[in-house]
Amino acid sequence: MRNPIGTHVQVGKGLVAGALAQADLMGCETLQIFVGNPRGWALSAGRPAEDKEFRRQLESRGMRAFIHAPYLVNLGSPTPATYEKSAAVVAHNLKRAAEIGAEGVVVHTGSFVSTDGDPEEQLATALRQVRAALLPVLDAVSSGSSGGDDEGAPWLLLEPTAGQGRSLCAGVEDLTAYLAALDFHPKAGICLDTCHVFAAGAPLDEVGGAAATVDRIVEIGGPGRLRLIHANDSMDVRGAFKDRHQKIGQGHIGTDAFRELFAHSATEGVPFILETPGSRDADNECIPLLKQLRAEAAEAHA
Repeated sequence: MRNPIGTHVQVGKGLVAGALAQADLMGCETLQIFVGNPRGWALSAGRPAEDKEFRRQLESRGMRAFIHAPYLVNLGSPTPATYEKSAAVVAHNLKRAAEIGAEGVVVHTGSFVSTDGDPEEQLATALRQVRAALLPVLDAVSSGSSGGDDEGAPWLLLEPTAGQGRSLCAGVEDLTAYLAALDFHPKAGICLDTCHVFAAGAPLDEVGGAAATVDRIVEIGGPGRLRLIHANDSMDVRGAFKDRHQKIGQGHIGTDAFRELFAHSATEGVPFILETPGSRDADNECIPLLKQLRAEAAEAHA
């Protein structure tokens, strides 16, 4: 399938009885979950039998799953405890991804928080922290994959923020320095959140703006690094630096941007995951709308 469409679902009763059942109810072709408290530091252990059954069902359906790391993660934090816990959580989530057969772990790129001192020095320090925390984890998950290579290893998917605060990676352009800090590691991928990049200034509301944004991501990261799209409209105007998601077609981005994304050659095979208001509801209208936009894009480029 060119672009599987789904949403973030709750685990609730479990990976199979909860997450997969909810995904089926809503007609999802892919899904995203938390594997612990999204607003806590606890490292929740999995249940081997359930993990195995979840993997089996994903494989039998040809379905792709993703994990979103907890919101507290901030590898740029000047607070040692926050930094150390963030590194541990990312490593744990990548381990859980391998255990349940998830394709990648989405991580917010973080901020350096402090407003005192030289911002450029603080940014440089924060990116050194990112490097120190993530490179060993990326190397470990690659070498620990099946067969000793990284082909089956889960991706770490970097999600640029909306530009609020002292962001390390606000929008597309900042990906250059962030990926460079990770030596453009082959398992460091990109999750494009449409609301975030729009809030940070990307012209998704203009004709050709979404395509140009993807072009720039490919130019920066190289082919194949864009692995996931968080499909969200925006309650706020372009460049507002506000992370407020809206239903597809009901915000300031509009539907044309999503048609462009579906049509772009670099999004071939890239799943679209919703994080919009009501996107976990059984009557969520955004999933059928995205499927319609996908069909229209395919027909226009047939």
